Amino acid sequence: MACTGSDYCRRCGRNASKFGLLQGMCPDCQGREICFDAIARCGIYGHGMQTMILGFKNGKTELDSVLGFLANAALEGSGFSGEIELFVPVPLHWSRRLARGYNQSYVLAAGLRHPTARISTNLVRIRRTKLQPAVASPAARARNVAGAFAVRRGHGFAGRRICLVDDIKTSGSTLNECARILKQAGASKVFSLVLAVAGQSMS
Repeated sequence: MACTGSDYCRRCGRNASKFGLLQGMCPDCQGREICFDAIARCGIYGHGMQTMILGFKNGKTELDSVLGFLANAALEGSGFSGEIELFVPVPLHWSRRLARGYNQSYVLAAGLRHPTARISTNLVRIRRTKLQPAVASPAARARNVAGAFAVRRGHGFAGRRICLVDDIKTSGSTLNECARILKQAGASKVFSLVLAVAGQSMS
């Protein structure tokens, strides 16, 4: 469950040796549209991390101390921590937030230690989408979240360097769509910080 040092691609978050990178990208993200500028992760979505994240999303908010420790360690090792001006939690649709009682990404963002960056909730989810794990292919996941996000009036994102915060990256469609909207709103850079990247081998 510990943070994994340099054994992943800092462009897409997937497992990769530093010797397998070309211009800072692994073979998997070569030629792909990735709207965020870099990513930091705590680990992979294996059994231990999966158990904690699912518990955290389903009422065990006391896990925020452990997951917050991991998130802060990943942030410190990200290489972009010093650039961040705003943390933006990936938003839930209001109906899901009401049912759950909280947005787990906001709870994570609130536990991040940074000398100057603050949290903005001016990125909102305007359409209730299917849960991404229930959507089969990366292309379908991209369609599922297309047009699902918007920014509030007076958002203050123009010219800012932003870090999206989320629990899991699977295909990256949600982070991509959020980053695209933030850049359309004028953000100069968008980074991503996640607890885990799914679909990766434990070896």
